[in-house]
Amino acid sequence: MGTAIVIGVGPDQGLGAQLCKRFAAEGLNVLVAGRTGAALDAVVADIVAAGGRAVSVVADATSEADIVALFDQAGSDLELAIYNAGNNTPGKIIDMEAGYFEQSWRVVCFGGFLFGREAVRRMVPKGAGTLLFTGASASLRGRSGFGAFNSSKAGLRTLAQAMAKEYASDGIHVGHVVVDGAIGGEKIRKRFPDAASREDRLISIDGIVDSFVFLHKQPRRAWSFELDVRTSHENW
Repeated sequence: MGTAIVIGVGPDQGLGAQLCKRFAAEGLNVLVAGRTGAALDAVVADIVAAGGRAVSVVADATSEADIVALFDQAGSDLELAIYNAGNNTPGKIIDMEAGYFEQSWRVVCFGGFLFGREAVRRMVPKGAGTLLFTGASASLRGRSGFGAFNSSKAGLRTLAQAMAKEYASDGIHVGHVVVDGAIGGEKIRKRFPDAASREDRLISIDGIVDSFVFLHKQPRRAWSFELDVRTSHENW
């Protein structure tokens, strides 16, 4: 049984949790990683109850020691690694504290570097593996009021693209999924109930997860670097 690592796991009706559940159902042993132990344990309990295998690992995506330990726990069976960490960080540049900007970059881009580096360090000797990153609309374009988030997500995308080119010949498939719009999950339903009332304008979590599964299963002679996912209403 191969092992998958998913970091950036939160509530059950969130992308991270649903990625864990789907890949467990696909037969992988899943390391469910994030900052909140109770949320991780709940996801693991559901996976085990459904007959899958999973373990929770509390880890900070910006901590080099945490990420190294996470990958050490995966061992030589590592098959798939997904970097899903990073929340939106809005704000106007003129009002922004330097620490706020830096933290956005640390969680999204620097954390992606640590995670990606440890993944390829373990996959390259085997000559196989899939490394996937969660992107956003901000990965592709700047937007007023979101300078910190735009720059960090764009940096993550460029890092992922560089890694895709750097390690393809070693058998490592690196991919990036652009989630172009609001996800129909727990966060938006709690924070913005009015927006959540328009279900047809929220991206299906299952549909996003399908994209990750598709990338992971692509044969070596037909790899994609990037998929973008949006609703039919999105103006892009």
